[in-house]
Amino acid sequence: MKVFVYGTLMEGLGNNWLMQDAAFLGKAETAPEYTLFNLGHFPGMVEEGETAVKGEIYDVSSWTLGWLDKLENVPDLYQRKKITLQNGDEVQTYIFPRANLQAADREIKSGDWRS
Repeated sequence: MKVFVYGTLMEGLGNNWLMQDAAFLGKAETAPEYTLFNLGHFPGMVEEGETAVKGEIYDVSSWTLGWLDKLENVPDLYQRKKITLQNGDEVQTYIFPRANLQAADREIKSGDWRS
């Protein structure tokens, strides 16, 4: 299954070790329909925005997908959903529900967690 990641699961970041058995397919951007927030130590991508979020695509096994769901605390913290990227590809990703945002969470206007 193809998964779009945009935070600590990206290459060189803290949780990328979980992707060790996944195939890196390249960098990608979402359609400009989201808002990326800094939630402290990790980001959250929220639906209904105007930002193209930057990230990476991996082809993951069902075993790896299960670990990613645990890391992202699905469905209590994040929701795994199908989205469409700017190039038209459909992939799975982790959406942060707007209702879970806190007053201290700040928008990342660039759409890039690394910046």
